[in-house]
Amino acid sequence: MAKKNSKDTATQGPRTVATNRRARHDYHIEETFEAGIVLSGTEIKSVRMGQVNLRDGFVLVRDGEAWLMNVHIAHYVQANRENHEETRRRKLLLHKREINQLHGEATQRNWTIVPLRLYINEAGRAKVEIALARGKQQFDKRQDIASRDAKRDIQRALKAAY
Repeated sequence: MAKKNSKDTATQGPRTVATNRRARHDYHIEETFEAGIVLSGTEIKSVRMGQVNLRDGFVLVRDGEAWLMNVHIAHYVQANRENHEETRRRKLLLHKREINQLHGEATQRNWTIVPLRLYINEAGRAKVEIALARGKQQFDKRQDIASRDAKRDIQRALKAAY
């Protein structure tokens, strides 16, 4: 019997491919959801190579379906002329009640739905973590930076005391 390879990602748990750090800076995250994503063959190969940019991405709900817009997945280098379009819209796989909840809260409260991270789960499937988010004002961003600096100073003082 062959030994299992320690580099096998299917047994190690989820592997984060890309994160949207800008979303946590620009928005207050209210609620998060996990969604599957419909990808073509060359897209999933590029995702596994980590060639994804979520920075300008957002989710749009139309006709009872959720679509991931403006997410850049680079061309797969070894593909032929049948390569994918880099910023095409991609369908998200969610339950109907989750789509209705996202759409209702986004329209009623004037919130945004943004992707937070893209990862490969234990089964080898690409998943995207999306969030209902409320935009931050400039003073909110300054408060976050000030509190982060204060926590860092406290940690330094505690470390120096021991």
